[in-house]
Amino acid sequence: MPAPQNTLKARLAARETTVGIWLGTGEAYLAEMAAHAGFDWLLIDGEHAPNGIRSLSAQIAVVQGKGPAPVLRLVDDNPAGIKQALDIGAQTLLIPMVDNVAQAERIVRAALYPPRGFRGVGSAMARASQFNGIADYLVTANDQICLILQLESLKGLQALAQIAALPGVDGLFIGPSDLAADMGYLGQAGHPVVKAAVLQAIRDIRAAGKAAGVLTLDPEFIRECQAAGANFLGVGVDVTSHMEGLRALARDWVGAFR
Repeated sequence: MPAPQNTLKARLAARETTVGIWLGTGEAYLAEMAAHAGFDWLLIDGEHAPNGIRSLSAQIAVVQGKGPAPVLRLVDDNPAGIKQALDIGAQTLLIPMVDNVAQAERIVRAALYPPRGFRGVGSAMARASQFNGIADYLVTANDQICLILQLESLKGLQALAQIAALPGVDGLFIGPSDLAADMGYLGQAGHPVVKAAVLQAIRDIRAAGKAAGVLTLDPEFIRECQAAGANFLGVGVDVTSHMEGLRALARDWVGAFR
């Protein structure tokens, strides 16, 4: 019995456009609600959201099997964190702040079992192998790991071609907010210079044969990114949608009966 097929990896390899959102509350119940909304994937954020390994694990558990593929963004590229994320059942990882090809190579090796990498062997205790219920997990797991590396600096963009050429890298994701800051446009992810850089990077990624990812809440820019080739397309954040709904309700009703 092999490791479960990573359907998101297969869809991205087939050049399909997939659409998802960020989950940033750290709450499994809200993640479960999002799993019924109809997205292709849900990214559980371990970088900026209040998540640890236990809350990441709980959210994977409630998302798996409900349709959207769970994706974990880790806090950094620490191999120990990558190992834990894979053991709790993640098959698709987004690793932030990747600046050069040596860093990218190390990330790939951290996610794969020997001889292709150095991922530690402990899956018998973990959800990844269905708690030692998948007899062939160790020899089939590598093929189902999907790695998306996040480029969000000028250094990262300069190394884009080298990183995209690495075996084991399934996609590259452009982070507009941090890229804007690195380009001298802090808080201006929608600046024309930043948007032009993002769109060109997306084109370059697709030309290199890899999946291209981006997150933006600007509907017009979402369409521009998709037209440029983005096929791991983040279109929202649960925290933002939740707060927009609450603030609209407050605007409508607070003070209405005073």
